[in-house]
Amino acid sequence: MHGALILAIIFGGVVLGLAIIGSTILMAIKILKGGVSRKDQRTEAEETKMIQEIYHGLSQMEKRVEALETIMIEKERKDHKR
Repeated sequence: MHGALILAIIFGGVVLGLAIIGSTILMAIKILKGGVSRKDQRTEAEETKMIQEIYHGLSQMEKRVEALETIMIEKERKDHKR
């Protein structure tokens, strides 16, 4: 009885060890290969596009704020001259 239990534990450990080693090797191959699926590529492309749009919008907003600051400064100068 004890022999069967020990054999089952050893066999289970070997199977578990092989599964861990195999999955580690597969993950390493996927990483080295650049394993990004098409779905992930599309998602990354969409995220990149959104970030670029946000950056572009912030650049436009920065220009508008600078223009408003210029208008405000000119208005203050005119008010102080009076």
